[in-house]
Amino acid sequence: MKYYNNLVWMFLFLLLLAGCDSYVDIKTQGSLIPKETSNYRYLLNNTEEWETGPNMCDIASDDVSLLDGSSQVNHLESSESTAWWLNVYTWQPEIYPVGGYYNVDFGWKFMYNTITYANVVINEALSSKGGTQAEKEALVAEALVHRADAYLMLVNMYAKPYNSETANSDLGVPLMLVVNTSQPLIRKPVQEIYNQIILDLTRALPALPDEQEYTTLPSKPSAYGELARTYLCMGDYEKANLYADSALIYRNTLNDLSTITAASTENYPQRIHDPEILLSKVAYGGVSSYSPTAMRLSQSLLNLLGTKDKRYTLFTATSADVLYTGDEDPDGRCFYRDYVLYEARNIGPSVPEMMLIKAEYYARNGNPDLAMDWVNKLRVKRFAEADYAPLEATDSTDALIKVINERHREFFCRMLRWWDMRRLKDDPLFQMTLTRTLNGTTYTLDHSSNRYVFPIASYQVLLNPEMIQNP
Repeated sequence: MKYYNNLVWMFLFLLLLAGCDSYVDIKTQGSLIPKETSNYRYLLNNTEEWETGPNMCDIASDDVSLLDGSSQVNHLESSESTAWWLNVYTWQPEIYPVGGYYNVDFGWKFMYNTITYANVVINEALSSKGGTQAEKEALVAEALVHRADAYLMLVNMYAKPYNSETANSDLGVPLMLVVNTSQPLIRKPVQEIYNQIILDLTRALPALPDEQEYTTLPSKPSAYGELARTYLCMGDYEKANLYADSALIYRNTLNDLSTITAASTENYPQRIHDPEILLSKVAYGGVSSYSPTAMRLSQSLLNLLGTKDKRYTLFTATSADVLYTGDEDPDGRCFYRDYVLYEARNIGPSVPEMMLIKAEYYARNGNPDLAMDWVNKLRVKRFAEADYAPLEATDSTDALIKVINERHREFFCRMLRWWDMRRLKDDPLFQMTLTRTLNGTTYTLDHSSNRYVFPIASYQVLLNPEMIQNP
């Protein structure tokens, strides 16, 4: 038997929820009734099972730079629970070695959890008892958006960046569309994964609401945002722009940081009500800004931000405020957004992302002025009035560089920088060689490296030998 992500506990619950033949007509006072439409609503409202995404992207990106020999590094090395962090940081070919409790990739696990729950709703809700047809279709639509998001994250971690010339042969990830504990986990081509993502999102759109009560619940702007993000990853900038437009028709509010001097839960919206968020997804592990796994920021990122940017003043803090390394790292700064707002960072699609997708489209299509207009619509909300100056571009190339830099400023430590590094790594404008030193050893990531693709946990491959490991 092939074990679908070692989720025995989950399947015990799903068997009850999904209603195997022997359970179909059982009613117990005070218990859920299998195959009731309302139960699928309860399942979709269980946010923890749908919202969690990966956390490795930020550690691998050029957002982060550890101080070699620091107390932070020593603490990371000293515990099995955090050793994987350094493996990601140094782009190791094996992140979760077999043996011990921490041989499971929790990002992979939670995304396939989401897919499994989504498959239950997609395959069963339409034939459930009670509820209207419209209600059932809406449940399926929500699950389709969640499944598409999970696959988009998976394919951008464990497969090569999308390349139209090789996508039909590049290995993607296992494509699971039904609930079955004995499916072979064969990796489908990258193109097939993207086709399924687009199919799920377009199928979902008609039944989704225009607005959601909470950002954790998919809506039309959620699906449009996911489609814009998907087509950007595919290099189809025209479709990315069109879907970004569609998302912004429904949701276009920006949080105004210009008058905030110190971010707090009193002056910054909770994630579930944040008007910038089209669909809330969070990095596994919750609040990140605790020692020793707090993300110490690279000097290149800090230079790009500058000290007047509100994203610097509000969402970063000195190492002394965060790490064990305060005395030995007086000039260091760490990502602090999670800590100051007391909740995990959003990595789902957002209004700023849609604006910068449009900016990139115009930069790539000979309209640098319009590209800068979209960049500046965002930047005016990111500086105090006295410190704000609109950006200008001399030509389309200069505009594109400025757009990518603005994406870096806006989304640092929120997954998308790693995605940008992947999709742009072969573009001469953005090629880089990233180096890191740990315990005296230098590690290098250049544009041709296989380490732009994360390895699948060895434990998964041992359980499922048909699942080919990344080189």
